[in-house]
Amino acid sequence: MVDKIFGKYPVDGIEIRDKSIAQAVSLKAILVPHTFGRHTRRVLGKTQINIVERLANKLMRGGTGQKTSGKVIRTKGQMQGKKLRALKIVEEALDTVAAEMKVNPIQALIEAVQNSAPREDTTRVSYGGVSYQVAVDISATRRMDMALRNISLAALMGSFNKPKSLSQSLASEIMFTAKGDIQNSYAMKKRDETERMARSAR
Repeated sequence: MVDKIFGKYPVDGIEIRDKSIAQAVSLKAILVPHTFGRHTRRVLGKTQINIVERLANKLMRGGTGQKTSGKVIRTKGQMQGKKLRALKIVEEALDTVAAEMKVNPIQALIEAVQNSAPREDTTRVSYGGVSYQVAVDISATRRMDMALRNISLAALMGSFNKPKSLSQSLASEIMFTAKGDIQNSYAMKKRDETERMARSAR
């Protein structure tokens, strides 16, 4: 018997159109997406971690860190290190996505990652004592990381000091991004901002 994620959602039949993202996505069938950090010391070990667990890991943060979109959010330890709480939030969000979109929410999450993963970024290069911003292509693992990070940041900002819960905010961001709704998707706006800065640095 093949395990389903959270005992509800099968991973067979999931389609990944982006060949770059496909290299970094793990769709390992696992009942509870919790590997207890066994891949942390391996090179590219995170590519072996199920995408649902990686999303939960991105939620375990203390806020936005630096100023993001004109605001700084501090969650004051409400999510840091609380893996089971993060998994419960992700499960509730996937339940909401499944109920509203009538599709496998794992497929919706894959679509959201594909739609919000930037293809170009900038890096700083020093030459002759002068620093320049140079456009560079992004590896598959970094594209995946940036997409999941922006989706989780959108969820945190959408629920901070607001009546909407974190799971509801996460579900909304996944649905907007999966549908390609750039007007409401924070992750897609960040993708366009990153690529626009890279184009100007060419």
